[in-house]
Amino acid sequence: MSKVFFTDMHASYKENIPEKFERLIKTAGIDKIDFEGKFVAVKLHFGEPGNLAFLRPNYARTLCDLIKKLGGKPFVTDCNTLYVGGRKNALDHLDSAYMNGYNPFATGVHTIIADGLKGTDETLIPVEGGTYVKEAKIGTAIADADIIISLNHFKGHELTGFGGALKNLGMGSGSRAGKMEMHSAGKPHVVTENCVGCGVCRKACAHDAPIIENGKARIDHDKCVGCGRCIGMCFKDAIRDAGDETNDILNCKIAEYTKAVIDGKPNFHINIVIDVSPYCDCHSENDIPIVPDVGMFASFDPVAIDVACADAVNKECAIHGSKLDVAEHIHGDHFTDVFPETNWKSCVEHAKKLGLGSTEYELINIG
Repeated sequence: MSKVFFTDMHASYKENIPEKFERLIKTAGIDKIDFEGKFVAVKLHFGEPGNLAFLRPNYARTLCDLIKKLGGKPFVTDCNTLYVGGRKNALDHLDSAYMNGYNPFATGVHTIIADGLKGTDETLIPVEGGTYVKEAKIGTAIADADIIISLNHFKGHELTGFGGALKNLGMGSGSRAGKMEMHSAGKPHVVTENCVGCGVCRKACAHDAPIIENGKARIDHDKCVGCGRCIGMCFKDAIRDAGDETNDILNCKIAEYTKAVIDGKPNFHINIVIDVSPYCDCHSENDIPIVPDVGMFASFDPVAIDVACADAVNKECAIHGSKLDVAEHIHGDHFTDVFPETNWKSCVEHAKKLGLGSTEYELINIG
């Protein structure tokens, strides 16, 4: 069984939360990694503007300060999004990250958008044993890193059940084309009522797939290669990914992308189970948490830590008035009760099959 280390959110005048956080990750063995002179990607979610459930940058500061003491060269990082919002391109993404506190003054390290200005800076990494993905499209700065550390806000998710280490690493490290590959079996399409026929998508396409007819764009799927560049360029949110993949296959693809990110590299994972909002931090809003704050978890095993956190959340009672409180409790699982079309176990089971970790774990409470 994999070891997962845990501590609650209680603090005292002798030890505040950042100090307790550092004690947790040290006890879990992060200092066993050889950081000397290595580039260290601290993969996290900077939070969509308007959402206040994302992790405070204080956790990243404590983590990065420790990595620097151990000789590493850490940076905080994420990839651009598919959808219109505050993180669709690197400039807006940096503005959003800085506004939410992920700037060098707060974290002590640089903030790097891993897949570049328009989400097209990617590295193709073969997925050994992949069922759905043969070659993952990973943001280059993450692919180039020597060591991968995931710092994850553990919360609900409307498609995957929850978001933890696997979701943050798999979906979060994919370039724009990678994200589209995970979400879709098909290719982009145009929402005609949003389209103004400006032709920006056509200028951005290297394959002449967008066609302007009668003042509206359409995508010629015979020419389209599914890179997603048109999605990133459209300022009217008129071009969307197909979104036609089942949630279970989406979860399996996330596991395969995670394998591409960490395979052959030292990696370590931290889940902070607080403000357990029902939706992803990609939303520009956050609902009240579904359960009370649980605590902090750390492990070398991304599968075990996600299962341990799910089990811990499932032991909690619903917060009055939350989406969990008003849901039908018929599934024996809080996340599936909130979003009945989801099954988070499909991700962890596929990750286990790929050799990413174990669904069996020993929980070690450090107090």
